[in-house]
This record gives sequence, C-alpha cells and structure tokens, in this order.
Amino acid sequence: MDRAVIFDMDGVLVDSYAPHEESWLRAAREAGVEMTRAQFATTFGRTSREIILHFWGEGLRDEEMRAIDDHKEELYRSLVRERFPVMDGAVELIDGLREAGFRLAVGSSGPPENIELSVECLERADAFDAIVTGHDVRHGKPHPEVFQRAGERLGVAPERCAVIEDAVHGVRAANAAGMVSIALVGTTTREALGEADLVVDSLRELSSEVIGRLLDRSIEAT
Repeated sequence: MDRAVIFDMDGVLVDSYAPHEESWLRAAREAGVEMTRAQFATTFGRTSREIILHFWGEGLRDEEMRAIDDHKEELYRSLVRERFPVMDGAVELIDGLREAGFRLAVGSSGPPENIELSVECLERADAFDAIVTGHDVRHGKPHPEVFQRAGERLGVAPERCAVIEDAVHGVRAANAAGMVSIALVGTTTREALGEADLVVDSLRELSSEVIGRLLDRSIEAT
C-alpha cells in the first residue's frame, strides 16, 4: 500500500520568516502604522486578521482588512521572487521520498498564491500529488482538517501518512488526524514541540528510511 508525506510550507520547505517580517513591516510603514521587528516577533502563529486588528486598530471594515492583507501578501511574494529562501535539505528530501515511492502533498493554511509560488520556486511541482491551502478548509490548525483533506486527496490512510511541521498547532493537527507527526525545530523550540512523534533540528536528519520506520511503527500500532 502507498505511504505518504505531507509537508507544511512555511518554516518547513520555505524559510519564510524574514520575508513575512519584512512584508508586514513595509505594509505598516506605508500605512503610517507603528510596527517594530520586536513587536512582529510576538505575532508568530497569529492570523493576518488578528495582526491587522492589533496594529491597525479595531473598527476596520472587512474589505479594508482584505485590502491590507492582500497588499501584504503581494509584498511577500515580491520578496520571495527576488530571493527564494528554500529550507536546507528540502529539495533533497523531496527527491529522495519520491524516488522511494512515497506520495507527497502540501498541507498549509497559507494563501494558494503563496503556495503555488513556493512550489514553482522549488522546481518540484510534479513531485506533489496534492496541494491543500487555506482556501480549501474551513478550520485552521490545530484542527486536523487540512491534513485530513490532504490524505483524502492522496488516497492514503491516516496511519500511513507522516506530516512534517514546525509549529505546535501543526503538530497537534497531525496528531488529531491520526498521522505520524515530525517536528522541525526553527521558530519553535524543541521543548515546545515535544508532542511530536519525532523532533529534528534539520531536514537532513530525515530520509525515506527514517520516515518509513516511523510509519511502520504507526501501522503496527493500529
């Protein structure tokens, strides 16, 4: 039977913290809104809507918030196009898993335009059998919907899917979906990611053999 790996995008395949930070700072500066790098750091894990309400203030109409968010994402994509920040070991892991026969998917709460650009810049669009973005789900992480949807599109049972994440909410979403959870240390500490089945400091610690053994144990436990 097939085995699968579902990748989160930001912080897993793309080292996106810096371009997200810079795009928010530029959007705020253009609007005359005060936002420092230290203040931005406190927003990690919050939605765009929450960030806008916090820094731009309450009372904005939905269309105003959408316009701010859309402009910020345009700035982000412009920065990514200029210099794509691929995560160390990402391309090699994708290629190794594909060669070993794994089915691959992206499961991200990000906008589809961002995900499409990242996959294009990775030059591995053909490697992914399914892509699920924030526009495909009603519930954000830690709800398991994004990974459940990816597993369904892949046609692979949950216990035969491994998820690679870098955030606590993502790990909890993978666990709630009944999938093997692998956490990559980066913007979140190793201690905070302790609920994952495996925690690594680099994608280079992962391979088809390492992930295969994790899935074998998961399958045996069902």
